Amino acid sequence: MYYRLTVVSLEVPPLRERLKDFHQEEGVNVEFPKIVKIRQKFSGPVIGDVATELAKISRPLIEQRVTPGMKIAIAVGSRGIANIALMVKALCATLSAAQAYPFIIPAMGSHGGATADGQKKVLATLGITEESIGHPIVSSMETVIAGHTPQGVPVHLDREASQADGIVLINRIKAHTDFKGDWESGLLKQMTVGLGKHKGCTLMHTHGLRETIPEAAQVILQSGKILFGIAILENAREETAELVAVLPDEMLEKEKTLLLRAKQLMAKLPFNELDVLVVDQIGKFFSGTGMDTNVIGRIMVPGEPEPASPKIKRIVALDLAHDSYGNALGIGLADLTTKKLVEKIDFQAMFANLIPTGYLERGKIPVTLENDREAVATALKTIGPTPPGQARLVRIKNTLHLEEMYISEALLPAATQNPSLEIVGQLVPMTFNASGDWIYEEERS
Repeated sequence: MYYRLTVVSLEVPPLRERLKDFHQEEGVNVEFPKIVKIRQKFSGPVIGDVATELAKISRPLIEQRVTPGMKIAIAVGSRGIANIALMVKALCATLSAAQAYPFIIPAMGSHGGATADGQKKVLATLGITEESIGHPIVSSMETVIAGHTPQGVPVHLDREASQADGIVLINRIKAHTDFKGDWESGLLKQMTVGLGKHKGCTLMHTHGLRETIPEAAQVILQSGKILFGIAILENAREETAELVAVLPDEMLEKEKTLLLRAKQLMAKLPFNELDVLVVDQIGKFFSGTGMDTNVIGRIMVPGEPEPASPKIKRIVALDLAHDSYGNALGIGLADLTTKKLVEKIDFQAMFANLIPTGYLERGKIPVTLENDREAVATALKTIGPTPPGQARLVRIKNTLHLEEMYISEALLPAATQNPSLEIVGQLVPMTFNASGDWIYEEERS
């Protein structure tokens, strides 16, 4: 049996023209709600002199664990941690004062495009270079097998780190964006996923981070290579709140306790239910998933339950931060985005980070609109029966900085009754420039 294929040439209007028709016919050119700026009143500890505090807590452990002449690998990740360059420099100086020879190892799994040069570039974006720190950065994607977990999973360890006389970890303790457990993101993850490089990162995600991280960590701890760790806690303003020096034999128990403390300190959205959340920028600097899943209430990991709150009907991602170098991992967590964001994506860099996790949904491109105005209008049109002008809408700069934000008029009664919120300014209309970009109130001329 044969089929004849007839090709019919159709004159299809350009996308912009069709969207314009859609707006006019379907009413997407909606009445936008008025908005007002608010400020969250965060409280929490903060360390004034971070370098002095780090030297103070690390010196006793260095005296106990380090001898003159030792070559020490300092594991540094890819996260935008407050004062990280300052702390790494202080740690190197303290080790040097003990006549050791510290050098820096990128401990970031498959980040930086899963290349040695790419990972050095990621460190540079954090202010960590050989010139700024005064010590070598040794970047390689080569690993050795440090052992196997009880389930038979090979535990990869950066080759350069494995050949050092000892390894020092320095990382922030925080809630993970993929799962919930006794150990999430911190020293154990840096030791296993970060120092596991691309190969180890892939295996850890394949076999499940919640179960494999503590098992793999025990393998590396038993090797005797880990000298100590510096655990960092941040307050809701992303300031250094606490620094804790941790010995290897207490690392599992202490990190479990520190994680609970970190969750108490973390910033959150002040509302449990929203119609629309608009995120100005996504990116790796703000979260490993571009948008922190603990903030937006979406995980999108098979087998993992979604958070109980916040519940958000539509999430709009407007742009990609330039220091993400095209890695838009987490874009799939949004419902709508813009043409300007999609055009900035380096798919090779994003896929190098995305595929090893196995969570491919997070890399899917959402409904893409011409500009901010059309993306927000479409979100408002698709929230259900609530009139767009009465929508519960919040606009944030990113999921890392949540002290200030804009809220719609419908959320104003709840905000005025919340003692932790301060209303800043007056209700104003949303304003878009000629290109359709949403202008902040302070940017208006």
